Amino acid sequence: MKTKSILLALVFLAAALTARAQEQPLTPEQQEKKMRENIEEMVLRYEESLSLEVWQTFYVDSILTHNFNAMSAEMKELSMNRVENVDIYTLVRDKWEEETYKAFSKILDENQWAAYLKTGAARAKKARDKRALKREGKK
Repeated sequence: MKTKSILLALVFLAAALTARAQEQPLTPEQQEKKMRENIEEMVLRYEESLSLEVWQTFYVDSILTHNFNAMSAEMKELSMNRVENVDIYTLVRDKWEEETYKAFSKILDENQWAAYLKTGAARAKKARDKRALKREGKK
């Protein structure tokens, strides 16, 4: 359920970037503040639900910060280039979600990993893999 919320946050972030032209744009400072608040919320949720140790909390925060910033930069570039194909935005989102998934697999112990998968990460991974297979089939 909590990963579902996190994945929804990622989807909303991607949607917000693509819909930016239709709304009043946030200043870079406002965007940075909003992203930082979202990351802090997610870190707190993971800290609680996975019983993270201090060093794991640090890594989770670092991973999420790096990956969100990288994903946002790619989404912004696509938006600036006026890319309208939703599949391309989905591909970028999937790439960074996969990077987060892989990074978390390296820092969580067995029990934490199982709990992480139960929060919706396993379902999200399955959906990403299904989309990747579908893309491969189109080539």
